[in-house]
Amino acid sequence: MKKAMITGASRGIGHAIAERLRGEYELYLICRNNIDMMADIAEASANPVHMYMGDAGDSDFIRKVFSDVSSLDLLINNAGTAYYGLVQDMKDSDWDSIIATDLTSVFNTSRSAARLMVQSHSGRIINISSQWGGTGASCEAAYSAAKGGVDAFTKALAKELAPSGIAVNAVAPGVVDTDMNRHLSEEEMKVLIEEIPAGRMCTPEEVAEAVYLLSKMPLYLTGQIISINGGW
Repeated sequence: MKKAMITGASRGIGHAIAERLRGEYELYLICRNNIDMMADIAEASANPVHMYMGDAGDSDFIRKVFSDVSSLDLLINNAGTAYYGLVQDMKDSDWDSIIATDLTSVFNTSRSAARLMVQSHSGRIINISSQWGGTGASCEAAYSAAKGGVDAFTKALAKELAPSGIAVNAVAPGVVDTDMNRHLSEEEMKVLIEEIPAGRMCTPEEVAEAVYLLSKMPLYLTGQIISINGGW
């Protein structure tokens, strides 16, 4: 049976991806705080589901998770957090938290996954980036910087792993209806949606479907940042 690992799997996009994949994969699900929120995936799945709670930005934790993994077909790096505010108001700990969760976590899991995938000469890595990684967002400089790093990491790692038959891509959503956007007021959200040609936010399930379809694409499709943003 094929095996897939998903970080940030307890809610939002990560949870929707786990729901989409549970019928085809043995799952390794990672979350930082809410392991009980992944229990429904395990209960509904006919395939094995392994659940872990910890910080994906902590390399020691990720090494422990991978000590349980003998092979891996698909890695989805979805763990993410945001900071909304001016750069001059950020604390060192705020910056460090964003970079660790949104960027270092991608390095930690990809490094361990690559070792397994190179051995089998097959595999796929899909990183969940953001539209802000390419354009930047006011009051989200740290998040934008981290996601820009994810985009660059994706392209570079794709070049490293292509000779081993491994595809590395990223999906970059626009505004998704998740808890991460709950800081926006009703008026701010209305203005934002008016800018989106599709006239609405993306759903987590739509991102999950994009990830699923990307996982089925030819391996020759690699090193790409694929936007799903309603034409925004």
